[in-house]
Amino acid sequence: MGISYGDWLALNNKLDAILILLSGLASNIAALTLKQEQAMTDLTALTVEVARNTEVDTSAIALLTGLAAQIEALKTDPAALQALADTMRGSSDALAAAVLANTPAAPV
Repeated sequence: MGISYGDWLALNNKLDAILILLSGLASNIAALTLKQEQAMTDLTALTVEVARNTEVDTSAIALLTGLAAQIEALKTDPAALQALADTMRGSSDALAAAVLANTPAAPV
């Protein structure tokens, strides 16, 4: 007893349908893999940015702590305190100019 032509044709059609479904799954897996790779790239960039910001925060804390110590040491010497203020103003102006020069224009 063999398989009839009708049964063979039905089996063939079902196998074709399975192949189509498998092809769709392969496409979905490829798309998900690309999305996962992009997410990992984004996460890596975010991790780097957090580390950079942490370094900047640490530097700012050190700067403020040092500045507070200098002010405390100079609080009884108005001329030295003024000299410190003048130095800080010059540094502040130079930093502001550098930030302005290196900040890209906002997108329009």
